[in-house]
Amino acid sequence: MSNQNKNFDNRAKHPQTIGGALGGLIRMFGVRASDADLAQRWDEIMGRDIASIARLAAIKKNRDNTFNVVIRPSVPAYALQLSYQSDEIIRRINKYFGYNAVSKISFRK
Repeated sequence: MSNQNKNFDNRAKHPQTIGGALGGLIRMFGVRASDADLAQRWDEIMGRDIASIARLAAIKKNRDNTFNVVIRPSVPAYALQLSYQSDEIIRRINKYFGYNAVSKISFRK
């Protein structure tokens, strides 16, 4: 019981923002909040192989709750390689959201 009080006292000394506290809960329970969460966790979702050569440039939510995703390669020459990996990128994003979330993916040089 005393261990719980120490954790509470430590939290009281260093309060968190609501977003910071909820972000931890979201990660803990596996719930995906929004497309902003996708942007924030891009490196983790894509893995080192894709995240090292591509950045999320834009994401637009459609009326049917799917997304149009725009990816910017770090070097324009990687655009072709990324186009070959587009099915894998879509698969990883869909796995992250838990449903077929991506309706369109495009690459911007």
